[in-house]
Amino acid sequence: MDNSIIEAADHAARHWRYEEGPRDPSAFCRMLLETFNPYKPAVIDWPVLEDAARQRLISLPIWDIAVQTEGRARRRILSYAERITHPLLRQAVEHMAFEEGRHKEVLSRLVAAYGINLEPEPEYVPPRDPEWGFMVTGYSECIDSFFAFGLFELARRSGFFPVELVDTFEPVIQEEARHILFYVNWVDWHRRQMPLWRRPWFFLKTLGVWGFLIWERIGLARDVSGGAAQDANFTVNGAASVGEDIDTALLMDLCLAENDRRLANYDPRLKRPETVPGLVRLARRFMRGKSAVVKA
Repeated sequence: MDNSIIEAADHAARHWRYEEGPRDPSAFCRMLLETFNPYKPAVIDWPVLEDAARQRLISLPIWDIAVQTEGRARRRILSYAERITHPLLRQAVEHMAFEEGRHKEVLSRLVAAYGINLEPEPEYVPPRDPEWGFMVTGYSECIDSFFAFGLFELARRSGFFPVELVDTFEPVIQEEARHILFYVNWVDWHRRQMPLWRRPWFFLKTLGVWGFLIWERIGLARDVSGGAAQDANFTVNGAASVGEDIDTALLMDLCLAENDRRLANYDPRLKRPETVPGLVRLARRFMRGKSAVVKA
């Protein structure tokens, strides 16, 4: 494909403005739809890697986790889309599910290209409560994407991945930024559409989702290598693999900087994710360490 076409699609996926009021659901729905990057996993030209780089790639303990996470996300999002009556919102949520499925295809083709063996995939079962499943997926992405932004940049700076592979995988990372932006604006809009008597229940449900995710991530009563707990350990496994001696303060700064950078060029009136960046900024105030806000 012509480089100018690729660059134009990449620019369109990262820059978006809305002429009308952003609190209307058409704002965040149109953001997701109009910033779509039409890359095709089947025609990705995976770069040839030297033996050392390929060994680093295949030794990462994340590939089964990553493929299965995208498969579960697609199923959960589609389950919620089936109950939506708002036409544009349903189109946007279905599109989000399509992109999660495309992420899974990208990962599947990557592991095939470099000879990485995967375990058989489980059956992706629809959640009993579609809204709960959608919220678990959305808040999971808010957590994991925030740290993935920093880890991806850390891997690029350190040369852990060759620059050609980083560039090839970049559109997937940026799509996750769009997803979390869409999700937090959906939460804000969805809450405001509820009658007042339902809002306390939705607040408790949100707390329940966060409690569930925290419980997953600290691994209480779970085997780290087992099923659903793998989602919770994606970030930890990835961080340990990129480097054994990572300065925590530096990594936090890098995650914050990359999160801000990736969301900077979307309409500023859209709500940004606040919980994870806010907690990290709070923790960072009590830590010593060199700043990661250094130009690479």
